Amino acid sequence: MDQRRLLLRAVKSFHTIAWFSIEACMAYVLYTGIRGRTDRKTGAAAAVVAGETLIFAANGFHCPLTAVARDLGDGKGSVTDIYLPHWFARNLPGIHVPLILAAALLHWRNWRIHAVRDSQRRLLLGR
Repeated sequence: MDQRRLLLRAVKSFHTIAWFSIEACMAYVLYTGIRGRTDRKTGAAAAVVAGETLIFAANGFHCPLTAVARDLGDGKGSVTDIYLPHWFARNLPGIHVPLILAAALLHWRNWRIHAVRDSQRRLLLGR
């Protein structure tokens, strides 16, 4: 295997590991939102998802590793074609956006519930 193909495989492997890590953060943010918990760990996971989303958007809604893959010889510049099913890779943004919106709504709901409880507690305690 020549060096360019080996580097391309490394880029695609890195992308796959990064993608799984980001999706694990997304799953955690959704889980804590459903469970009614919003804490620092959730904030850190949300920051990872937000960072990935901002990078993706700033790059014209294309993965920045696409250009790297193309430069290394992948004609399509795809970084997902080896390790993710094609239909899934092609639809990732359409799958991810509703999940981000759901997570944001769940945590907004949690924040509102806690804010109401805190204000009621203050009223009861006379503070």
